[in-house]
Amino acid sequence: MAIKLKTEVEEQLIGSLRRYWKQEEGEDLGELRARLFLKFIVQEIGPGIYNQAIQDAQEYMQEKAAEMEISCYAEEFTYWSSRKKSPRA
Repeated sequence: MAIKLKTEVEEQLIGSLRRYWKQEEGEDLGELRARLFLKFIVQEIGPGIYNQAIQDAQEYMQEKAAEMEISCYAEEFTYWSSRKKSPRA
């Protein structure tokens, strides 16, 4: 599955990459180079991060589904056991 970033997210990431490069390397990273670097990151590194996120979400949902049996359980056949004994008996 190809990762497609929203335009506004891509622009923010490019800005962040350029700022990082300037701060860490002391050089300007041009917009074109930043776009190419981001494209590489998304294509090469992104799938591993994406797959891990999906796995984490899957594990979380499985845990929550397992908890449903406990937290969403309703006791059955409680009418007679919950009634007070009547003196007419």
